[in-house]
Formats: sequence, C-alpha cells, structure tokens
Amino acid sequence: MEMREGLDFRKVIVTIVMFAGSILFLLPFIWMLVTSFKVESEVFTYPIQWIPKQWNVIENYKEVWFGQYPFTTYYWNSIKIGVTTTLLSCLVSAMAAYGFSKIKFKASNFLFLIVLITYMIPGQAILIPQFILYRNIGLFDSHLGLILLGSFSVLGTFMLRQFFMGLHQEFIESAKIDGAGHPRIFWSIALPLVKPAVATYAILRFIWTWNDYTNPLIFIRSDQLLTLPIAVQKFTSMSGEFYSLIMAAAVSAILPLIIVFIIGQKSVIEGIALGGVKG
Repeated sequence: MEMREGLDFRKVIVTIVMFAGSILFLLPFIWMLVTSFKVESEVFTYPIQWIPKQWNVIENYKEVWFGQYPFTTYYWNSIKIGVTTTLLSCLVSAMAAYGFSKIKFKASNFLFLIVLITYMIPGQAILIPQFILYRNIGLFDSHLGLILLGSFSVLGTFMLRQFFMGLHQEFIESAKIDGAGHPRIFWSIALPLVKPAVATYAILRFIWTWNDYTNPLIFIRSDQLLTLPIAVQKFTSMSGEFYSLIMAAAVSAILPLIIVFIIGQKSVIEGIALGGVKG
C-alpha cells in the first residue's frame, strides 16, 4: 500500500513538472499569437499584456493575406509543392525501401551502402551542380524542379527499410506461392502493414518541405512562384518595424504545420510503437 502511494506521489510530481515545462515551451507561441492581435503601440508594453486592450486582428491579418505580399498565392504554392513532394517522396522511398529489404540480388547491400554514403554529402556541396543541371534541362524557376528535388530521401528510404525488414518473411513467401509478384506484394501486403511508418515519414517530409528555405531561394526567381518561407522573409524586410504584422505572418506560416501534426499525431505514435516491435 505504501509503495502504491509512493508511486502515485511520484506520478503527480512528474505530471506537475511536465505540465510546467509544457507551459514554459508554449509561452513564446502564445505571445506570438497574442501579439498578432494587437495594435503596434501595445506590442512591447511592460508588463506583458496577454489580453490586448485594443484588438486589431482583422487589419493585421488583412495586411498579411491581401497586402503587398499576398499570402494567398504563397500559401497555394507551398501547399502544392508540399503535398506533391510528400506523396512522391513517400512512394519513391517506400519502393526503394521494399526493394532493399525484401528483394535479394547481388550487390544489394553494396548499393544500399552507396545510398547511405550520399547522405553524408552536405546539401550545400551539390547546390551548384544542381543549379547548372536544372538550368540546362529547363527545370530552373519552376515548381516541378522543387518537387523533384525532394522526391527522393535517403533518410526516408533508410527509415522505411527498417520497418520493411521487421515484416515476417512468411508473408512474402506465402504471396509468392499464390502467384503474386513483387509489385502486388508491395501494394497489397507490405505497404499496408507499414502504413503508420509511412504516415510518420509523410508528416516529417511535409514539415521539411514546408519549412524549406534554401531550395526556393536558389531555384526560384519569379515572385509569383515563391513559397511561404521566402514570402515571410520578404514580408519581414518590408514590415521590420511592425512586429504585430510580423507575428501575424508567423502565425499564418506555422498554422498548417500545427494542423498536420494534430491530425497525424496518432499515426506518429503508431509508427514509433511499430518501430519498437520486432517480428
């Protein structure tokens, strides 16, 4: 009885500490959100006013969405690139991971080692060759070029390969006995079994693509093709003295990421749990 009470007491302490830590981490985001609702004269008042005396929500967000740098266009660009890149990257990475884990052929381990070695090359080291290649083949200053840049991920292939390797080989052999080939086995058996892992990678891939600053900066020149990170930087340069507008732009930029994570957090937890189970 005493041990149970001790355990309960420790759980209460841990819960209180974690709750206090979560509030501490959330405070900057709460301040950012509240600041985006204020008039500029109230932004740096001391002590901090967590509830604005004068609300300026409509004017701030109207300037962000329909002003000199309209976020409607940049939102559409980022959503189009993010969703398409995520779908294509999940497909390519899953197919490559299945091939390296379940299809045995000569030098398969050696080829996978080469793939892993490419992950050690800094992205900045290949920017110039990529720039020259894209300019020569006509993919410079296009959304298709950005989508192709993120369509293959060494980390995604490695991550999904680990999950495919955890599948029982009996599933594959039974399907082969029934006459199924590797394409049918991949689509009908293997991929559904690792769906939580694919969903986890899809969330990570979307976040990486949405926050990507370097590639759009290098490979996009037309203003109407810019993505949201570049738009936020331009908007910040234009509105450097108006922090309420900058915070409104920041809130608009991170809102889709919060929505995606809230929707997909169950899949993330399932993917982590699946990774901890070795069949």
